[in-house]
Amino acid sequence: MSIQDQLNEASSLTFNGPVKVDSPELNQLIDVIAKDAEERRNAGSEELPYHAFDLIRQSRLGALRLPVELGGGGASIRDLFYVLIRLAEADPDVAHSLRAHYWQVEEILRNPDKERREQLLGIVAKGDIIGNAFTEISSKNVGHLIFETTLTQDGEGYRLNGTKYFSTGTIYSDWVIVMASTPEGKPVSAFIPTNRDGVIIEDDWDGIGQKLTGSGTTRLNNVYVNREEVTFIDETKTPFNSFLQLYLQGVIAGILRNVVTDAKALVHGRSRTFTFASADTPAADPLLQQIIGQLSSSAFAAEALVLAAADALDIAVNEAVNGEIDFDLSHEASLRAAQAKVIIDHLALQAATLLFEVGGASATRQSKHFDRHWRNIRTLASHNPIAYKARAIGDYVVNGTKLPIREVYF
Repeated sequence: MSIQDQLNEASSLTFNGPVKVDSPELNQLIDVIAKDAEERRNAGSEELPYHAFDLIRQSRLGALRLPVELGGGGASIRDLFYVLIRLAEADPDVAHSLRAHYWQVEEILRNPDKERREQLLGIVAKGDIIGNAFTEISSKNVGHLIFETTLTQDGEGYRLNGTKYFSTGTIYSDWVIVMASTPEGKPVSAFIPTNRDGVIIEDDWDGIGQKLTGSGTTRLNNVYVNREEVTFIDETKTPFNSFLQLYLQGVIAGILRNVVTDAKALVHGRSRTFTFASADTPAADPLLQQIIGQLSSSAFAAEALVLAAADALDIAVNEAVNGEIDFDLSHEASLRAAQAKVIIDHLALQAATLLFEVGGASATRQSKHFDRHWRNIRTLASHNPIAYKARAIGDYVVNGTKLPIREVYF
């Protein structure tokens, strides 16, 4: 059966409830998403993966972290990151595009306002996807809650005006969280539908990797916002940004799984080897076996680091009181996420280069698309420069200086 035939068959997929970790429905969903990505890649298409997001809505994958009694999959954060790695192996663009959604779900789950929490969780439970409009290009340092996007009073409601960049995943979303400032300079968020008048989402992302994440510009032109859609940010609360930091490493870990798969296929797909090779066939060549062994070990190490760091996130969330996370537990989660990043980024970029050592010059053909791994990893790793993370870790180890856990990168 061709890939297209399998995709046609998949269009009739039905989900009786939200998918759960390691369920047959989840396995089938990830398999279809992988086939869809392969089909578009082989066709040389840069069509956005709307089909994958239709299936994600139908399967209610976005509700994975919700308790079962609230219509979710009942997953822990560790479970979620395990699924994230698998999803990124299938299609890293799709996995990355859900980053803001899953982060927002965590925020909603800890919302102490029971009525508002249940209202928003109901939106997630039915399969809707949440995007972000956070980042601005300005002279202000990244991570500070000061925005040029404004929220001003208009009768019983408000008006939003501004421009946001790097709105990863928002083009696929039903709702968007917009960060803004009031005229008095206070930070606020607005939770609004993406189809509201004045919300313009542009597919103008021109990065070297993660090209189909829809990480473009979001323009807010005099958008009306209802009073109940606005939340005033409490800057005294302990932030939980380690989730956003670690999420990118989860995507990279999934890409590394795919690097190993491609390396194996490269070796089995070659019928001849080099004149000075150590064996008559590539599959029997101990040097190529060694390289693939290194790649496999790097993939394993990356996944193990992500899941170990996810355990620290679980502990922090499970110990929260009235939605408030303990500072020391949040710091521990940020430390583990930072340590994972420093190692995983190096391993991954090296692995994406080593892949070509098992294929020879033919592996560099554009039709093979093997360059996508390095480009995607480089793009993801660039969200948080390693040098800053490593220095902060070193300062903490040497001098006990806490990491700046309020930083946020989209």
